[in-house]
Amino acid sequence: MAIRFEDLSLFVRTAACGSFTKAAREANLLPGQVSAAIMRLERDLDVRLFARSTRSLRLTDEGERYLPYAREVIDLLHSGRDELHRGTDTLAGTLQITAPSDFGRNVLLPWLTAFRRRHPKLELRVQFSDQVTDVFRDPVDIALRYGTVQDASFVALPVAPDNRRVLVAAPGYLEQCGTPQTLDELPRHSCLLWHMGGRLYDKWGFPLDKGRRTVQVKGPLASDDADVVRRWAIAGEGIAYKSWLDVSADVQAGRLAVVLPGQPGETAPLQLICPHRRQFSPAVRQLHALLAERCGEIATLPPLGTRG
Repeated sequence: MAIRFEDLSLFVRTAACGSFTKAAREANLLPGQVSAAIMRLERDLDVRLFARSTRSLRLTDEGERYLPYAREVIDLLHSGRDELHRGTDTLAGTLQITAPSDFGRNVLLPWLTAFRRRHPKLELRVQFSDQVTDVFRDPVDIALRYGTVQDASFVALPVAPDNRRVLVAAPGYLEQCGTPQTLDELPRHSCLLWHMGGRLYDKWGFPLDKGRRTVQVKGPLASDDADVVRRWAIAGEGIAYKSWLDVSADVQAGRLAVVLPGQPGETAPLQLICPHRRQFSPAVRQLHALLAERCGEIATLPPLGTRG
């Protein structure tokens, strides 16, 4: 079995677009050519990757499982190409980046600084905010975002696909107010809340072995800046429900403790967003590889993924 790179690339593109026609338009091909490539890949793999109907196109369970591997193969090939040219090509120009406030200031910033030092001809323009940037209208080359990207008009590369949220609080708060032993106890605690666009996010979701549990929480402190929420947690003001990427260093240093470590939090995958594939410059590809490696190291630290 020899899987063609072009077929793999069209599979990933079709999964993102949700349509043979849209994928064909992006690749400057005919819809029939894209359909033929997918059928050829399905024949090579001996599985059905898409469930087709006259009105919809969606990934099968097998397609969902295969998609991250296909993306990884494509990323590795791009990285290999960049490696061959490393030392002959100098990264230059301006790279404009936007990222969530907490992750950007406290995790991403030193990585970006070191990246720029290795490439002195590269200029970085960074914006750290929890407001969702319009990558088509705003002066941005790439955006780092938490969550699953549903908009097929974007091109998304996974940075930390296994990242989850965790409940955290300062040891001092837990000593004073007690440590919750079950989700049922959360509403009796001071919870640190995030709000955006007039909406208060006071319903925290948790995956269970069967289904999902939503807990209504409350607290006197709320902010539209996730970094502020983390700082409140460190100051002992209550319990926060945060991305593991944002708080892992605080947990390792003892500034925060994980609450209910046996209860998995909801997924919070980190994605690198580009408005167009042509913006996947060598600088973007090298930065993506760096971020995926660094975030992968954080994701392997406890307690992410533990169930107790």
